[in-house]
Amino acid sequence: MSLEDTARDWTRHGNDDPLWAVLVDPAKRGGGWDIDDFLATGKEDVDTALGVLDRLGGTPTQTGVALDFGCGAGRLTQALAAHYDKVIGLDISEPMLATARRLDRTGGRADFQHNATADLAAIPTASVDLVFTSIVLQHVPPDAAEKYLLEFGRVLRPGGAAIILMPTGIRPTIQGLLFRYAPPAVVGALQQRLLHYPAPMQMNTLPVRIMTSHLSRAGLRIIGTTDEPQHAPHWNFTRYYAIRPKTSVA
Repeated sequence: MSLEDTARDWTRHGNDDPLWAVLVDPAKRGGGWDIDDFLATGKEDVDTALGVLDRLGGTPTQTGVALDFGCGAGRLTQALAAHYDKVIGLDISEPMLATARRLDRTGGRADFQHNATADLAAIPTASVDLVFTSIVLQHVPPDAAEKYLLEFGRVLRPGGAAIILMPTGIRPTIQGLLFRYAPPAVVGALQQRLLHYPAPMQMNTLPVRIMTSHLSRAGLRIIGTTDEPQHAPHWNFTRYYAIRPKTSVA
């Protein structure tokens, strides 16, 4: 599938049931998410991850600008705004961005922008102190995900940090094996016909060696990782904590 397919599918999700599409829970279909509860999950995720980053010694030297890549309905953007002066929320889906703006409680500290290309051309080089992305990159084609990893390194200032969640492999469950062996078109059709998704949700993985290689190419140094099994029962999720050193990586 192409990045254009991703944009089309997430535009449909954003129009149909944006909060559920961000956090898929059968009990929350059809607008079932309470907004406060939805935003509280973002605060918990961000506060936990920033706490780990701090314990690893990677807290950015400045707290001016954070980038929430794949911001969706702004769940993490708003949480990041409690720690940073400005948060740029980028997303491929205009309806998702419209929801994020409608729910925004940051008092103007969040700037939601549309980004539908495999780069971050609208973000200047070395202008961001923290890149944060969670349960996003698995939904874009692997070649695009790899390009975004390189872009994260470009936009980070020296002394900045990146916190990146990505599934590194598939667990041997029925759904996991289906994603591994069935053609994406078949998986998408099953999602829509059996689960009544408004559009497919593609799932891709990047092995640890690929993640490590691309983050190194981006000029970033991984200072730690955490296993994140809570994000999905069918994939092995890893959260990477990386920094852009104040001097170049050897």
